[in-house]
Amino acid sequence: MAFVTRFAPSPTGPLHLGHAYSVLLAADMARTAGGVFLLRIEDIDQSRARTQWAAQIYDDLHWLGVDWPVPVLRQSERLGFYTSALDRLWARGLLYACTCSRRDIDLALNAPQEGVIGPDGPVYPGTCRNLPRGEAANGVLRLNMAAALDSVTDLHFMETGARHAGRVSLTRQVYLKRTGDIVLARRDMGTSYHLSVVLDDAAQGITHVVRGEDLFDATAIHVLLQRLMGLSTPAYHHHALIRDAQGKRLAKRDDARAIAAFRAEGRNAQEVRHMVGL
Repeated sequence: MAFVTRFAPSPTGPLHLGHAYSVLLAADMARTAGGVFLLRIEDIDQSRARTQWAAQIYDDLHWLGVDWPVPVLRQSERLGFYTSALDRLWARGLLYACTCSRRDIDLALNAPQEGVIGPDGPVYPGTCRNLPRGEAANGVLRLNMAAALDSVTDLHFMETGARHAGRVSLTRQVYLKRTGDIVLARRDMGTSYHLSVVLDDAAQGITHVVRGEDLFDATAIHVLLQRLMGLSTPAYHHHALIRDAQGKRLAKRDDARAIAAFRAEGRNAQEVRHMVGL
């Protein structure tokens, strides 16, 4: 079986040690398997994406010794593909428009037994599930989870990460109680992370997804979308996160741990590998 994996950063800030670990692990796994490592720029959030951050991603990765085929896939160039996928889901009656604000959702979830936190935050209570399609321009598009589940069977994926290794089966209860009617398109983007990542992985022929364990719960969403759209499900490898001295996972605001900062200090790529345990 071919091995094709990818690293898919967003150009919204500097790459840090957590990114270094993920990209080096993915590139190492591809090299060991005699496979292919790809780079993808996830820039659907144009309000935060910056050209200079994309340029620094390339510089940082080359400095780490990572190479990839060109051209690089950029999500901002694929909006038409995302729109077409949404149209197909609309035609099957699997989407609905939602105009609820965060405050509306918070108020609805104040009732007893509500307020479950899922991969995207509080699980949506379905307030707008019967709203006419004409309202879509005024809000977000959500997946009708119950309707989606009625059209698929045998939801599972193969995991190679140490914490969840093996076949991971996904139950209807997980989706209805822990995931809910997720957002598939936002007004300011025309898409969402979940929809875009699934379509892009398929477009690039990704067979193995290597990413942080903070995205493990989101994989259920991605597997469901793959089934709904007739796409293959890759194998997944969710790795441990790089954390600071207090045990908190790194974020882009942690500039002191940015790859560029270590470059400026005169460190080398091998030292960074040692820092992240590779």
